[in-house]
Amino acid sequence: MWRHIASNAVTFLIMGLFLLGGVILWGKGEYQAEGPLDQAICLQVERGSNMRRVSQKLVDQGAISSAAIFRIGADYEEKTSQLKAGSFLVQPGTSMSQIVDVVTRGGASTCGTEVVYRVGVNRISVQVRELDPTSNRFVERAEFTPGEDEVPEIFATTKEKADTRFRVAVAEGVTSWQVTEALKGIDLLEGNIAEIPAEGALAPDSYEVRPGDDRATIIAQMAARQELLVAEAWEARDPDLPIGSPEDLLILASIVEKETGVPEERGQVASVFVNRLNQNMRLQTDPTVIYGITEGKGVLGRGLRRSELRAETPWNTYVITGLPPTPIANPGRASLMAAAQPDETDFVFFVADGTGGHAFATTLEEHNRNVARWRQIEAERGAAAAGNASTGGN
Repeated sequence: MWRHIASNAVTFLIMGLFLLGGVILWGKGEYQAEGPLDQAICLQVERGSNMRRVSQKLVDQGAISSAAIFRIGADYEEKTSQLKAGSFLVQPGTSMSQIVDVVTRGGASTCGTEVVYRVGVNRISVQVRELDPTSNRFVERAEFTPGEDEVPEIFATTKEKADTRFRVAVAEGVTSWQVTEALKGIDLLEGNIAEIPAEGALAPDSYEVRPGDDRATIIAQMAARQELLVAEAWEARDPDLPIGSPEDLLILASIVEKETGVPEERGQVASVFVNRLNQNMRLQTDPTVIYGITEGKGVLGRGLRRSELRAETPWNTYVITGLPPTPIANPGRASLMAAAQPDETDFVFFVADGTGGHAFATTLEEHNRNVARWRQIEAERGAAAAGNASTGGN
C-alpha cells in the first residue's frame, strides 16, 4: 500500500514539474514574443515609479498582454531595480523583453514633450514641441522669441513637467559670441562662461541639456565635438589643397558656410576660393568684411557700404591677400568637408542668381553678365516692393 502511495506521489511530482516547466516555457515565450501593440505609444515613466505601475500602464495602453509576466521577466533578468524615468517611444509589436530593455537602459528620452532653444544666425527662438508617436514626427505647440514675444503659458507649464526634455540647437554659421550669449540667457542652466570661445571652435549641432547643467561644460562638449569634426575633415582633405593647417581649413570652411545656404553649392563655393588661393587672387567675400565690422558680436542688419569694402581690417578679403586670421563663424560638418574636398571646377567668380543660389563663372566677362542679371532682379524686386507699399499690398 505504502509503495503504491509513494509511486503515485512520484508520478504527481513528475507531472507537477512537467507542468511547471511548461508554464515557464510558455511564460518565457510570451515575454519574448511580438507584443499586441498595433500603434506606437509614448510611455511616460515618472520619477519614483516602479515596475508594477509601469506594467499596469502598459496593459492599459494595450502594449503588453500580462502585467505579471512583464514583472516576472524583469525580475528574472535582474532589471527591476534599474527602471529609469523618462518618456520612451514603444513601437508596434515590441515584445515585453524589449520594453524592459528600453525602460531600464537609460539615456535620452525618445518621445514626449521637449523645449528647444534654437540659436540661429539672425535670432534666438524657443520652441515647445511634442512627438506624435503614430507619425514619429514632432508637432510644434508654441514658438516665441525671448525678449520680443509674449511667453506662452504652455512654455511655463511644460518646463515644470518632470519628463520634459530640453535641447539647445545651434545652427551652422552662428558665431561663438552668439552661442555664449544664448547659453547665458537659458535660465535652467547654471555657471558662468569665463570667456568667449575661439571663433569656429564650437560644433553646430543639437545638444540635450538638463536643468542645472553647467554652461561651461556644454561649451566644452561643443568644442570637443568640433575638434573631432575638424580632425576628420583634415584627415580626408585633398592632398593638393593650398591649405597649410587644420586651422586654415576651419577658416575656409567658415567662409563657405557664410557664403551659401544651399547644400549642393558648398563644393562649388569652396572650389572658387581654392582656385583663387592657387592663383594668388584675393578672396573678395562680403561675409569676411562683415565680420571685420561686427567681430561676430551681433548681426550687421544692413548692406555693406563702399567705404567698408575698402576699410582695412584683418578680415577684409577685399584688402588682404589669402585667408583672414581667424574663422568668421562656426561651420558645420558639411562645410568642413566641402573645404577639405572641394569640387573640381575652373570657377573663380560667383554672384547671387535670385533663387537663393549663385551663378558661377570662369571669366570676368561672364561674371559681369551674371552681376548685371542680379542687379536687374534686385531692381525689379525693389520696384515690386514699392508698388505693393503704395497700394497697401493689394
